[in-house]
Amino acid sequence: MSDRRTLLARPDLADSRLEGLVRAERFAEVTAMRCIQPTAGVRKAPEDGSEQEDELLFGEGFDVLETRDGWSWGQARRDGYVGFVRSVALAPAGGPPTMRVGALRTCGFSRPDLKSAVVALISMGGLIRAGESRNGYVDAGEAGWIWAAHLERIGIFETDAAAVAERFLGTPYLWGGRSSLGLDCSGLVQQALMATGRACPRDTDQQFAAFPDAVERDGLARGDLVFWKGHMGMMLDADRMIHANAHHMAVAVEPVDGALVRIEKAGVPFLGCRRP
Repeated sequence: MSDRRTLLARPDLADSRLEGLVRAERFAEVTAMRCIQPTAGVRKAPEDGSEQEDELLFGEGFDVLETRDGWSWGQARRDGYVGFVRSVALAPAGGPPTMRVGALRTCGFSRPDLKSAVVALISMGGLIRAGESRNGYVDAGEAGWIWAAHLERIGIFETDAAAVAERFLGTPYLWGGRSSLGLDCSGLVQQALMATGRACPRDTDQQFAAFPDAVERDGLARGDLVFWKGHMGMMLDADRMIHANAHHMAVAVEPVDGALVRIEKAGVPFLGCRRP
């Protein structure tokens, strides 16, 4: 109960569901909200210059406990991460989503017409509550009209997490990112696993703990995970790994043995391999 990343509690305020479990001056109920922008940073402090530790995608839920000075403090429903989000990026949750974006990225148009203005670029994993269908497009509310073939019904999943990760090849590295416009190593793996219907926490140490099935180097196979302290990648086969990394500043593929040597020289401890 002590990990502040996933504990919606401070000395002055805590989630009412934690009453009797943590100390706080006051307990309150959360307000269910959802992200209405293509992405929204989840920050460590209520400042635009504060570190982005996580990122909400369009339609994802965020339970708000406090709103002050244009910022909302709360918890991401996807994986329980706690932080500050710009209040303008949120709206009341409303009904549950019915579809998710299955394409790497899709345009939301102002009208169901490919020549109309683009109002949003929504990344894979974005959630929508589908409205009217017209001309092959679906009304996605604040996201505009989205081409139906880029959407999947909730509950329909990919079957190959490594293939999902490969779609992000070349995407810029972004600390705390989870979208097709920028993401970090654990964000890439989380996106890949969640697209296949697997629950996955946010950070590398959380993921290492969540998948205890250890694998030896000579037993690595497609979809296995390789961990260092603060870094990780996903295997494409027995020898190649895909990872979002600060060496290439992008999602890249490289031989895992070469990565092991290079990262070890940088002084980053190797932790082991896991099968999710």
